[in-house]
Amino acid sequence: MSTAHAGAPTRATAAGTATGAVASTQAGGMRAVGLDIGGTKTHGVVVGDDGTVLAQVRRSTEPGAEGVVATAARVFEDLGRAMGSPLTCSVGVGVPGLVDVERGMLRHAVNLGVNGDDLPLRDLLAARLGVPVVVENDVNAAALAARALVAADDVVYLSVGTGLAAGLVIDGRLRRGEHGAAGEIGHLPIDPAGAACGCGQFGCLETVASGRALAKAWPTVDGPPAAALFAAAADGDPGAVAVRDRFCWGVACAVRALGLTIDPECIVLGGGVAEVGEPLRVEVVRQLRALGEGSAFLASLGLADRLSMVPQHYPVAAVGAALVAAG
Repeated sequence: MSTAHAGAPTRATAAGTATGAVASTQAGGMRAVGLDIGGTKTHGVVVGDDGTVLAQVRRSTEPGAEGVVATAARVFEDLGRAMGSPLTCSVGVGVPGLVDVERGMLRHAVNLGVNGDDLPLRDLLAARLGVPVVVENDVNAAALAARALVAADDVVYLSVGTGLAAGLVIDGRLRRGEHGAAGEIGHLPIDPAGAACGCGQFGCLETVASGRALAKAWPTVDGPPAAALFAAAADGDPGAVAVRDRFCWGVACAVRALGLTIDPECIVLGGGVAEVGEPLRVEVVRQLRALGEGSAFLASLGLADRLSMVPQHYPVAAVGAALVAAG
């Protein structure tokens, strides 16, 4: 699926095994809209009564509070046109940053141009769209869809995108934390002498294992840096191999930390970098097995065997947002 250019929408309908897994596990009888609002694009889906994705639209996200609301409204309208009539169902919205779900407030979504002040995003969107709206952190929303895909109640969704974060589903329920910061694994320091992180600490996992870190270590002007890096490494470029291995070591360290703290049944990799597909999983598994070579205890946890990936091109965050709307 291609990304929209200069704010123009891209539409498609899709159904398949991955979507069917959501239907059979959690989305039976549902009809809802999910919006995944990111710093560069907003991805909207309509999820049908049987859980299939009936329509998809992408638009470039306009920054700032008004831009975010206006973009969401355009995507919602485009989805209605794709379906042949205006939509009246509930809308779930996944956004980066700290989300107060009860109040529908968003703050510290710097990639959206939203600062630390409370933004009543739910109420603003409900007024603009004319339908009920539920707002959730984007990674948390994706975790709900990941849970449905693997049909388990203890699931960690590890998003390897621009940043690094995890959504936690424990005993079938999202774990948000007291301040909405549960799963912010990217800001766990692993090297006190490491690079400065945007959070104000040094040597955080995100400075090693994120799309931003990968692009800095392997810059390219021709396509996504992750795809270029893995292709070069597969061709035997020693520099690419070194960068790939350090990146995958960082992801493996995140998986290890989540395994030791949450001990989930399943750990699902997703996010923009995960569009690399199976080569990423294979290399992270290799790094996990290497981490366990010196520790019978760590090896006994079988973290590599619990790791899976979101199917390529599956709109996990947008579908998760639709699940949030469906309740």
